[in-house]
Amino acid sequence: MYAFLIKALFALLAALPLALLHRLGALLGRLTYASSGQYAARLRENLALAGFGEDIALRASVIREAGKSLAELPWIWRRPYDEVLGKVRECVGLHHIEAAQAAGRGIIFLTPHLGCFEISALYAAQRLPITVLYRPPKLGFLEGVMRAGRERGQAKLARADVSGVRLLYKALRRGEAIGLLPDQVPSRGEGEWVPFFGRRAYTMTLAGRLAESSGATVLIAYSERLQGGAGYVIHVEPLALDPLQPLSAQINAALERTIRACPEQYLWGYNRYKIPRGVALDGDSA
Repeated sequence: MYAFLIKALFALLAALPLALLHRLGALLGRLTYASSGQYAARLRENLALAGFGEDIALRASVIREAGKSLAELPWIWRRPYDEVLGKVRECVGLHHIEAAQAAGRGIIFLTPHLGCFEISALYAAQRLPITVLYRPPKLGFLEGVMRAGRERGQAKLARADVSGVRLLYKALRRGEAIGLLPDQVPSRGEGEWVPFFGRRAYTMTLAGRLAESSGATVLIAYSERLQGGAGYVIHVEPLALDPLQPLSAQINAALERTIRACPEQYLWGYNRYKIPRGVALDGDSA
């Protein structure tokens, strides 16, 4: 019964205009911030680490945009694919994707928790095959809804496990694209402690390993949410990795630069600095 109600709610919300969903999302963000002391404290702490602690106006924008990122999900997942793509008003840096396709070595899209990261892979999937690593939702009955919304165009999903990583390697060997959330906290044995906005964060090593082994072009991409439900602008920048320097540290530094370009739309409330089970701060097993 609960699953049915959730799916019905998704369908209802998907029928609303995107602009209205964003207004509802802004309200949801404010309510969440006001009702969850833990979430609010983490959001303020993460902003302060990045040097934004005194920017009250930015904090208010962050709170609203976080709510929008949730409210727009039904629209992104349930609306017709062509209609969703029609909301992409521009792709700044499209030539980087075209150049990477011409090189034929595969593409690694690194998309942080910034803006509407759901639409970035869908946009790429209209141009080339892309396999996106994902973690199944905690509410199992939502997986079908999520997969239906994400696996459109030439997009496929790969679970965040050994079998899923194999699919990523195979896709790159075929000269295709893959997508990763590089600022998602990995599980034990899948990361290392690397600075992120001045504090050590357990950071995935997979992105660096894939880039090193495949020679694929690495692109950082994010989708900026326009105000008033006007749509999205996708930004794409190449990342040239130096094999003589720690790859995870280079990726985190590049992510910081990208996030600073649009700080109001980063999910600062995400528990980026959590310590995964079985992992100690020095990286050894606890």
